[in-house]
Amino acid sequence: MDEIKREKVAKEAKEILDKFSHMIEAVKIKTAEKKAELGGFREEGEGKICDADFRARMFENAPEKDEDYIIAEKKTW
Repeated sequence: MDEIKREKVAKEAKEILDKFSHMIEAVKIKTAEKKAELGGFREEGEGKICDADFRARMFENAPEKDEDYIIAEKKTW
């Protein structure tokens, strides 16, 4: 490519970029408002007293258990 063609291509590229930059100056972008408030947390308390019979049945049905804990699989579906 000779020097005249390079200068012509460079000039056209600059014109295209200048036009594009002027066009995008007019574009308005809406910013999303962020909520500062977190939710979904519960307040800790004494808790409810559970039914002892229900607890016993749950442990009877559990295939694997360790004293006061039920050992369960996770993410196996």
